Amino acid sequence: MIARNAVFGLLTLGLSVVLGQAENPPATPAPAAPVPAAAAADTNAPGAKIEFATPIHEFGKIKSGDLVKYTYYFTNTGDQVLEVTHVQPSCGCTTAGDFSKKVEPGQTGSIPIQFNSGNFNGQVFKTITVSSSAKNQPNTVLQLKGTIWKAVEFSPAYSVLTIPPDAPSGSATVRITNNLEEPLVLLEPQSSNTAFSAQLKTNEPGRGFELIITAKRPLTTGTMNGQITMKTSWTNTPVVTVPFWANVQSAVMVFPPQITLPPAPLTNKITPSITIQNNSTNQLSVSDPEVNVPGVEVQFKEMQPGKVFSAQFVFPEGFQLPAGKQVLFTAKSSNPDTPLIKVPILQAVRPAAPPPLPATPQPPAANGPRAQVTH
Repeated sequence: MIARNAVFGLLTLGLSVVLGQAENPPATPAPAAPVPAAAAADTNAPGAKIEFATPIHEFGKIKSGDLVKYTYYFTNTGDQVLEVTHVQPSCGCTTAGDFSKKVEPGQTGSIPIQFNSGNFNGQVFKTITVSSSAKNQPNTVLQLKGTIWKAVEFSPAYSVLTIPPDAPSGSATVRITNNLEEPLVLLEPQSSNTAFSAQLKTNEPGRGFELIITAKRPLTTGTMNGQITMKTSWTNTPVVTVPFWANVQSAVMVFPPQITLPPAPLTNKITPSITIQNNSTNQLSVSDPEVNVPGVEVQFKEMQPGKVFSAQFVFPEGFQLPAGKQVLFTAKSSNPDTPLIKVPILQAVRPAAPPPLPATPQPPAANGPRAQVTH
C-alpha cells in the first residue's frame, strides 16, 4: 500500500510539471538592440559652402556650328565669404565667361559657359571644374552634354591618305550623307591642291554619296594637305568642304635628321647615333659611311638586313667644328631616288659671357687733403 501511494505521488508530480510548462511557455528572447547609425557629417562646420542649382546641363540636340550658352547658378550656404578662384573647361571648345569671384553667405553667384559645336558630330560630353574656398566641395565638376547633328555628314570627318614609297598613287574614300528631308544635289568636286583629284559617286540619289580622293606621283615627300569643295543645290549650304591630309613616305628615312653637338670645345667624349630606315619593299644596301672632318670615328652596323642600319659616332674631347665648313655624315645608298644619304652635323653656340659690372666708385678717404676755400 505504501509503495502504491509512492508511485501515485510521483505520477502526480510529473503531471503537474508538464501542465505548468504548458501554462507558462518559455519567454521569447528579446531582440538585439539596434546598432546606432554612423554620425552624419557635421553640416554646421564653419566656412563657405557651395551648392549648384543644376550641376548637369543637357542641351539636347543641336545643329553642328550652333553655340550653346548656359549659366550655372550656385549659392553660398556657408557662413563665410565664398571665393571662386578658377573655372577650367575640359577643352578649348568650351569657354567660361565673367563668373562671380566672391559671394557672401546666403547670396547667389553665376558661371556663364559657351560651347562651340562646330567641330563635333554625335554625342558630346564636356566638363567644367570649379575651384573655390568651399569647405564641402573645393573642386566641383559641372557637366555639359547633348547631341550634335549635321545636315551633311562626312565619314570619316578627316581623310588621311598614306602613300608608301613604292606606291604609284594613294586614295581615300569619304561617305557623304544627307540628313535632311530635302534632297541634296552635289556638283563636280574641285581640289585646292593640284596633286590631288576627286571623283564623286552617287549611292542613293539626293541622300548618299561617295567621294574618292586620289593622289598620283610625283609627290613631295612629307605631309601635304588640301580640301575638296563642291557646290550644292541648297541655298543655306551652297558649298560643302571636305578637308584631307596626305602622308607621302620617303623610301629612306634618317632619325634624327641631324646631329647637334654641345658647345665647343667638347669637355668630354660624346657618342651620338643615328638610324637609317628603308621603307621601300626593295632591299637597301648602304656603303662608305664617313664624316668629312678628321678625328671622328664612325661605327656602322646593319641592324636588320636591307631594312635598318645604325651609325654611332665618337667625337673626342676637345672637338670643335672647323669654322666656315659644312660638316656632314654621308653614306652611299642603292636606292636610285636617294643615292647619297646626308646628315648635317652642327654644334651649339656657347652663350656669351655677361659683360663685367662697372666698378663702384669709392668715397674719398676721410684723412685725404681737403680743398681750400677762398673767401
